[in-house]
Amino acid sequence: MDPRDVIRRPIITESSTEMMEQRKYVFEVDKRANKVEIRQAVEKLFGVKVEKVNTMRVPGKQKRVGRFVGQTPERKKAIVTLTADSKPIEFFGES
Repeated sequence: MDPRDVIRRPIITESSTEMMEQRKYVFEVDKRANKVEIRQAVEKLFGVKVEKVNTMRVPGKQKRVGRFVGQTPERKKAIVTLTADSKPIEFFGES
């Protein structure tokens, strides 16, 4: 699998921004990807060393529009912890 297929997007929320101080980064990943593939993709895309990968499946929520009921898609999140000697990941370009 191509690393860009494994890592879909970074998840930037208030809690994930606080986790960045502890060298933890949150990504939405492909549902079929395992921890080894996620580790290799992050190391290749960002040029960092990964210490640990934790994954979780987020079930879809039920949503309504008028009388029609649907469901948001299920997704998979990965919390990636970097080693102490690794450089931090920059999501926003510093100008």
